[in-house]
Amino acid sequence: MIDKRIATLDGAVKDIFDGATVMVGGFGPAGQPSDLLDALIRRRPRELTLISNNAGNGDYGLAALLKAGCVKKVICSFPRQVDSWVFDDLYRRGEVELELVPQGNLAARIQAGGSGLGGIFTPTGYGTELAEGKETRHIDGKDYVFELPLKADFALIKALKADRWGNLVYDKTGRNFGPIMAAAASCTIAQVSECVALGELDPEAVVTPGIFVQRVIQVAPTSLKEIA
Repeated sequence: MIDKRIATLDGAVKDIFDGATVMVGGFGPAGQPSDLLDALIRRRPRELTLISNNAGNGDYGLAALLKAGCVKKVICSFPRQVDSWVFDDLYRRGEVELELVPQGNLAARIQAGGSGLGGIFTPTGYGTELAEGKETRHIDGKDYVFELPLKADFALIKALKADRWGNLVYDKTGRNFGPIMAAAASCTIAQVSECVALGELDPEAVVTPGIFVQRVIQVAPTSLKEIA
């Protein structure tokens, strides 16, 4: 019987190893699997490469992972904002590397990784420092820069509901990076608010099919906003 449900948060992340590449869903806190991140911090892996939209807010979530000394490199599109003091301090002290990627390119590179493509040609970044050392082409009257796909050993994502097969339904903008990261990782771990019986999910509402998900952990919502 296929049952991808995991009993504990610590058990869900127990094999994330030192030096792993880890994708983390979320657009800031929206859609971020904060409980999985807390469990990963308890495990304390080292030398992680983190792929995410941003580099953390305040002292929680991604910022807490960075503060715990687990991350050697961040690949993201939005590393600094008013409350990104953890990343800012680590970067200025040379304790974490940064690969800055325009947001559309970030999504497209992750999609390429999940689709088995060898890379993409994009106009975004052409002629800037971000294109230095990369292949460029002139296609149909426009200049493009070649970007490699992004793949990961693990993806930590958040969804609203799942069944035991790992089919996922998201809550509105909570589906931001989760679906494409699930396809681009060797092992996808989904934090969900509710696990339902097989057949209860409307197939038309399933965004991430279970074939892309290896583990599901149910975590009760912690706020009225999450319940809504």
